[in-house]
Amino acid sequence: MLRQMLANLQEVVLGTKLAVLFPAIPLAVVADFYNFGRPWIFALSLLGLAPLAERVSFLTEQIAYFTGPTVGGLLNATCGNATELIIALFALHQNKIHVVKYSLLGSILSNLLLVLGTSLLCGGLANIRKEQRYDRKQADVNSLLLLLGLLCHLLPLMLKYAGGIGNSTALYTLQLSRASSIIMLIAYITYIFFQLKTHRELFDSQEEEEEEEETAVIGFWSAFAWLVGMTIIIAVLSEYVVGTIEAASDSWGISVSFISIILLPIVGNAAEHAGSIIFAFKNKLDISLGVALGSATQISMFVVPLSVIVAWIMGIRMDLDFSLLETGCLAFSIIVTAFTLQDGTSHYMKGVVLFLCYLVIGACFFVDSIPLIDETTGNLGVKKSSGALTA
Repeated sequence: MLRQMLANLQEVVLGTKLAVLFPAIPLAVVADFYNFGRPWIFALSLLGLAPLAERVSFLTEQIAYFTGPTVGGLLNATCGNATELIIALFALHQNKIHVVKYSLLGSILSNLLLVLGTSLLCGGLANIRKEQRYDRKQADVNSLLLLLGLLCHLLPLMLKYAGGIGNSTALYTLQLSRASSIIMLIAYITYIFFQLKTHRELFDSQEEEEEEEETAVIGFWSAFAWLVGMTIIIAVLSEYVVGTIEAASDSWGISVSFISIILLPIVGNAAEHAGSIIFAFKNKLDISLGVALGSATQISMFVVPLSVIVAWIMGIRMDLDFSLLETGCLAFSIIVTAFTLQDGTSHYMKGVVLFLCYLVIGACFFVDSIPLIDETTGNLGVKKSSGALTA
């Protein structure tokens, strides 16, 4: 039993290159216990979340070997973005609707532009003399779902501007957002059924390639126990992150929008980023696209509407109006990605364009002002000077 515990410890904790960041977890707890500076608590918690997010993805893959593709697919759909979901729930509990919206929006942008862009860039450079091809059918399905999610984000925004900003319009926007969230969840459940039952052949080649290279390295119950433990630790660190994000923003002179949209998703998407680039290097673009687009679809069609429904249950007025600037960035990112993937081939120039789009959006939110949030409605319309600008 002792040998098995040590073997599991080596596989789970030391089996990742991000293991060097694990000491940040106890340091964050100590910093909070002894009331160190809140920016220090935020920074250490952020560093500690990176290896945890990667290991949760690893553990769900291990469990999937024992549960079969159907349950494994549902488990990956639920736990694949566990970090973003837990951060969103803690932010809702503290009534920080702007942090929820910013972090989820940033996760979609990160997967579409940063993860997919760097994967296409690295894969194109590594296979510069080969023609890189992928199956367009899977990419088309994800693009359609992302466009549906974009429509559900645009309609509350357009309704607000069409009816004029006021209490009555805010109520209609909230009601429309809740109805749209239910529709988005129905669409995502249909997508899971489509992927795992009726049209599995579209995703079979991807699963077969993964199974050829990997087998389960730890037992089912060991993986389950580790998954529960790491989820609890993610919850603790997420509470630290949400509670100290404003203090870190004031101390560092960086807007909350930049921290939430750029920094948090980079940490939460560490597993997707590393895995997608590795498969792109091996010229397995179907898997890379499945990782990046699949994660973006999960956030857009599952985590975002689920957050709205949970906020509804908690009596919090969260809607799908992400304001004009944020929704515009989302719209152009989805459109650019859809155009990039339309011909079924890839080269490094496509990756360059997506990556540069992400840099431009990051620069935009770096110089953007910090919003004054109306916590009762979650609207992001009123601005004030950013610490980054006044500094």
